[in-house]
Amino acid sequence: MTIVAATKYVELDQLGVLAEAGIEVVGENRAQDLEAKHGRYGDAFRWHFIGHLQSRKAKTVNELCELCHSLASESAARRLTIPALVEVNLSDESTKSGIPEGELEDFLGLYANAIGLMTMPPATTEPEDSRPYFRRLRELGEHYGRRELSMGTSQDYRVAADEGATMVRLGSVLYGG
Repeated sequence: MTIVAATKYVELDQLGVLAEAGIEVVGENRAQDLEAKHGRYGDAFRWHFIGHLQSRKAKTVNELCELCHSLASESAARRLTIPALVEVNLSDESTKSGIPEGELEDFLGLYANAIGLMTMPPATTEPEDSRPYFRRLRELGEHYGRRELSMGTSQDYRVAADEGATMVRLGSVLYGG
């Protein structure tokens, strides 16, 4: 399993500590922060984009990242060239990005480099509440032949691992807070 250190709240000057600690993969949420952090630390990490991908930011993500975890729009799919995970909104929450499960098959046909799936379950204080969402994503990955599964954060990564996550996005459990 790959641990992706989510660096949304990590200041530019603090990123060197992650390299010293042996972190290999970082995930950034914002394209402008990705540019600044990559500009300073470049090859110290493998870079993933984990935030909402706007099509106008795809060029930056293509240039700096090896993987995008959050492909969820046709316009971004037309501009993205790197491997990606399709974000699936399994909770039907209107505040979350992602493709509805019922549209997943058609969306996967739009992007040949979709190597896997990603989801964000509803926020909860009980990690077990995330299990049905993670299980469903694994089932969808198996059904569509997409082996990479990005699911789980600091609050529920153990459950995600139990359900087959190949990547977990960790922040507060690494940095405190």
